Amino acid sequence: MSGAGVALAPFAPDRAWWGRLFAVIDARDADGFVALLTPDAEFRFGNAPAVHGREAIRAAVAGFFTVIAGCRHRLLGAWNGTGTTVCEGEVTYTRQDGSTVTIPFVNVFELRGERVASYRIYIDNAPLFSKSA
Repeated sequence: MSGAGVALAPFAPDRAWWGRLFAVIDARDADGFVALLTPDAEFRFGNAPAVHGREAIRAAVAGFFTVIAGCRHRLLGAWNGTGTTVCEGEVTYTRQDGSTVTIPFVNVFELRGERVASYRIYIDNAPLFSKSA
């Protein structure tokens, strides 16, 4: 509740918020990425173990960015709940050899205000690392 006794509406990400999030990721900006998170955030990418806190997340994300030459996200849909949001999309990775692969994903977020407290990526990245893809 605000000081006037009026309940504030929970934050619901809009297209601009999603655009900012994916622009930072597509720029491979690990520092910009963690700036979108709460200090105690949790991050899980696919079947990798969860990482906790901005510094550990920054290191994990920066490490992943070194194995790809680029990425481009396309948002297909998003659904908002109270303190949560889910999105479906496609990510096109550019490998170090210049070839590309597009993979579907779903992300689940728990939010505190406009910051992400929990970021869970559901993706099968095997095609990214496959020699035959």
